[in-house]
Amino acid sequence: MSRPKKSSNFWDTVKTVVYAVLIALAVRTVAFEPFNIPSGSMIPTLLVGDYLFVSKYSYGYSRYSLPLGLPLIPGRILYTQPERGDVAVFKLPRDNETDYIKRIVGLPGDRIQMREGRLYINDRLVERERIEDFIYREESGVAVRAARFIETLPGGRKHEILEVSDREFLDNTQVFTVPAGHYFAMGDNRDNSLDSRVDPNGPMHGVGFIPKENLVGRAEILFFSTDGSAALWQFWKWPAATRFHRFFVTVR
Repeated sequence: MSRPKKSSNFWDTVKTVVYAVLIALAVRTVAFEPFNIPSGSMIPTLLVGDYLFVSKYSYGYSRYSLPLGLPLIPGRILYTQPERGDVAVFKLPRDNETDYIKRIVGLPGDRIQMREGRLYINDRLVERERIEDFIYREESGVAVRAARFIETLPGGRKHEILEVSDREFLDNTQVFTVPAGHYFAMGDNRDNSLDSRVDPNGPMHGVGFIPKENLVGRAEILFFSTDGSAALWQFWKWPAATRFHRFFVTVR
C-alpha cells in the first residue's frame, strides 16, 4: 500500500512545481517582469545594480511580451500609448533582442533636437533648473561629479538629468521627426547614453526610433539595489553593499 502512496506524492509534487512555473510565466508575461540596470545611462534616476519591476500591461502586448519573443501576437494588442516622460523598457530595434531602458521624450510626429546641450521639442526649449551636483562611482571605482538639473517636459512631467557639459558629442544634433508608430528615447545621463540620438546603422550602433511593437513595459518600482562591492559568495559584505534606501522607490 505504501508504494502507490509514494508514487502519488511524487506526481503531486511534480504537478505543484509545473503549476507554479506556469503561474510565474503568466505573471511575467501579462503583469510584471523583473529587470536589472547594467549601465549608467539612466543615472541619476536609475543606478547600476538597481533591480526593478516593469509593468507589462502598461502599453499592451506584442510578441516581445512573450517568452523568447515568440511570434504569436501580430503587431500590438490592447495598446495604450506611452506618456512623455515614461521610463520604458524596449527591445533594441536593430536586433529585436537586447533589452534597453530609456526615458520617452518624443511621441509620434514630434520634432526633437539638441542645441548646445539643451533639449528642444517641437521647436520649444525644454526648461531645466540647476540643482546640486550628483556624485557617483563608475564601474572602475572612479568618483564622478556631474552637473544635475531638474528638467520639465511639455505636460509638466519633471525628472532629473546629468550633464557633463553642454559641449559634448550629442549636445548638438539634427532635427529628428518621430515617425508614426515610433518613439524617441534618451538616457537621463545625457552625455553618457547611446539612445535615439544615435543612428542604429552608424559606427556607434545606437538606438534610433523605437517602434511601438518593441515596447516591453514601463518601469514602475525598485525592489532591490546593490553597489556591486560584494560578490555573491561574500555574504558578510552584503549589508554594506546593499542600498536599502532604494528599496520600494517609485521610478519617476
